[in-house]
Amino acid sequence: MLLPTEDTVLRRSLDQWLDAVGVRPNVVGEFEDSALLKVFGMRGAGVFPASMVVTKEVQERYKVTVIGKASNVLERLYAVTVERRIKHPAVVAICDTARSGVFGTSAVRS
Repeated sequence: MLLPTEDTVLRRSLDQWLDAVGVRPNVVGEFEDSALLKVFGMRGAGVFPASMVVTKEVQERYKVTVIGKASNVLERLYAVTVERRIKHPAVVAICDTARSGVFGTSAVRS
């Protein structure tokens, strides 16, 4: 299995899930760069995790297939701005679309 490095939140979440379902993967690579991880996966070095939000893009770009879903594994994404409130209409639209259409209604707006 190809995994993110142990110092990432995603890896800790994956490790907890794997432990909970009783899977002890043979880790053949750990990567800080998620694109490099996917390239190794594309070349047949092992299976790898990818966010369900970008499944279609990952499948098309890296010519891979989904083999399963890891329930309860979450990855947090943040939009960081120097502004106290998001004002630019394009940025507001992107954030609203991501919040409602991509990530569901559980995302928090600050």
